Amino acid sequence: MKHLITLIISMFVLQCTIPMQSNQAVISEQELYDHIAYLASDELEGRKPGTPEGKQAASYIADHFKQFGLSPMGDDGFQYFDVITSVKLGPNNSFSAEGINAEPGVSYTPAVFSMNSSVDAQVVFVGYGFQIENDSIQWNDYSDIDIQDKWVLILRGNPENDAAQSKYDNHSTMRQKLLIARDHGAAGAIFVNGEKFDAKDELIELRIDRNFSRAALPVIHVKRELADQLLAGSGKTIKDLETQFDEQLAPQSISLDIQVAITTEVLQQEVTTQNVIAFLPGSDPILKDEFIVIGAHYDHLGWGGKGSGSRKPDTIAVHNGADDNASGVAAVLEIAERLALNKLAPKRSILFMAFGAEEMGLLGSKFFTSNALIDLKSIKHMINLDMVGCLNPETRTLTVGGTGTAKDIDAYIKQLAEGRDFNLSTTPDGYGPSDHATFYIEDIPVLMFFTGITDVYHTPADDIETINFAGEKIVADFAYDLIKNIASMEQTFEYLEAGPKGPPKGGKRGKVKMGIIPDFAAADAAGFLLGGVVPGGPAAFAGMQKGDVMVSLNGRSVKNVYDYMGRMAEVKPGQRISVEILRGEQKLILIVQL
Repeated sequence: MKHLITLIISMFVLQCTIPMQSNQAVISEQELYDHIAYLASDELEGRKPGTPEGKQAASYIADHFKQFGLSPMGDDGFQYFDVITSVKLGPNNSFSAEGINAEPGVSYTPAVFSMNSSVDAQVVFVGYGFQIENDSIQWNDYSDIDIQDKWVLILRGNPENDAAQSKYDNHSTMRQKLLIARDHGAAGAIFVNGEKFDAKDELIELRIDRNFSRAALPVIHVKRELADQLLAGSGKTIKDLETQFDEQLAPQSISLDIQVAITTEVLQQEVTTQNVIAFLPGSDPILKDEFIVIGAHYDHLGWGGKGSGSRKPDTIAVHNGADDNASGVAAVLEIAERLALNKLAPKRSILFMAFGAEEMGLLGSKFFTSNALIDLKSIKHMINLDMVGCLNPETRTLTVGGTGTAKDIDAYIKQLAEGRDFNLSTTPDGYGPSDHATFYIEDIPVLMFFTGITDVYHTPADDIETINFAGEKIVADFAYDLIKNIASMEQTFEYLEAGPKGPPKGGKRGKVKMGIIPDFAAADAAGFLLGGVVPGGPAAFAGMQKGDVMVSLNGRSVKNVYDYMGRMAEVKPGQRISVEILRGEQKLILIVQL
């Protein structure tokens, strides 16, 4: 007992001789590990938005922000918003016309964005539903027809459905056609595929739209056979009319002598999720009213499955998302702690944000910029950390995107990176598949830190064992220095536009084009050989090159052009997909925004 007391006293004396570290916080590998170990644990079940586990992750982040002494914003550190996680046919869908029987889900379906409503009205066929007046096109399907309070029957696509690019493309979406119909007083819209548009005549799939919002009218999509029944009194068929339009390139709308009563009901499962927001006040009496935003998304794919974004969609298992993006959140927490506890408040205020529902289409960051808790004009820079946990031990490449969005910042970052234990690669574009894009759209300079995509991306294998903690510390230290410097400059970097402010236009007529040219002569390739890449298309934007060999799409193998076409038939406009390619001996996984 005596020896035990002596040992305790000795340990106490030793501790008293060690300088206190509480006001000298550093970014540590151990704390990075602790954060990721919790956020990417099986307990949190993949941090899917709207789940109790997603809320647990948000609370963990908010609690740490408070522990660091940061000031919570919003509702005690949370900014709540609703997201739709699934849609399905409701029981109240019906289609009634004299002599016609139609079953929902078989011969027709309401569109996912349809208003839930009942309309009993006459039908008017309005061709492609165009109202175009410009230097190259004069086409108005509504000029000589009354559609007030009537159903409009509209062909999908345009007269150049087979063209890689068409002058009609910007006028061919269902949403655009619906808006024009509504402006002319339509009571509802009925869409149909022409044979050239879709020979198989498949009904549109009832699935979540990334840019989901309900239309102000009921909208349905019908099979050609049902549309031909509506047209029966005119003596025309959809095939006849599509051919006529495509040959004559002129409107010919028809008032049909048929009354149709349609009820639409699409049920949404809506859940509440949240952003986590706190700030460190600036030290300068004037510059403290300006903000630097530091962000990372904390959500992931839950248990995966079809439609989740998993590259293993047939595997139902926890997708822990250690690199994507527990690693980015861990870095943000460590940067926040170091700035706050060391009492090194820069001149400008710093807003720390953990975004929800990024994997569903940047919904959290979009909600913030649409419902900002500060004046967006006061944000001088946004820095995003997404997947910073897998610095390759061989190449040691850290990519910083968005360096073209601010004048002279590319050179500044390169100078700051000199002598550090990584190889810096910079890209200029401000738009990309992560939350910084939302701020770039608002004319805010952005930077995106990223250590690359690995084989475990969007699979259940993205677990803590894959993280390079020494590498992540190097990245986080560099980000910290950059943030501290930008936040304390007398003048921040001037905004510049760098690239488009939206995804490249690769899909049209309800289908999706990646923008690649097959090499049909290469029959012995290990996958699908790219003979070329269309400039400005989604593939080019993602970084694909002529000579690349595509071996999988969304985690499913691609051996030839027919495999590729089959896989692409399963994806939708606006979807974000992963594509695995071989470039010589190097294997790459690229993210393509369609």
